[in-house]
Amino acid sequence: MRILKHRKTAKKRLSARHAENAKRLRLHVSKGDTVRVMRGEDRGKEGKIIRINLQTGRVVVEGVNIVKMHRKARTAEEQSGIREAPAPVHSSNLMLLDPKSGEPTRTKARFDTETSKVERRRTKERVSVKHGEPIPRVR
Repeated sequence: MRILKHRKTAKKRLSARHAENAKRLRLHVSKGDTVRVMRGEDRGKEGKIIRINLQTGRVVVEGVNIVKMHRKARTAEEQSGIREAPAPVHSSNLMLLDPKSGEPTRTKARFDTETSKVERRRTKERVSVKHGEPIPRVR
């Protein structure tokens, strides 16, 4: 195999680059969760998670970090203008809200100990650290 002289690919295989690009972060929140912003300009605001980017660890929350986007008309009928849309926030600045009390809480994982003979798989659930109540995943 010919060694490439370019800086990016010198002495590297393609598989190494793909493995590096395919890294995924594990986040404490998931799509559909209600969260509160703890740091930044929008501190104290609450909203529902719309989209998650696992490679960067950033999350788009409804009604948080609103930015103005300038849109040019692509066709003759379309109208150009300025629209507002939420921009991503880093997941470390968010806390999950407990559905029963409405307070921000940390989470921990707990395995269900009840296993029937038919279903031998243990199921993992998120548990609120403050109250010990399970937090259901919204899908």
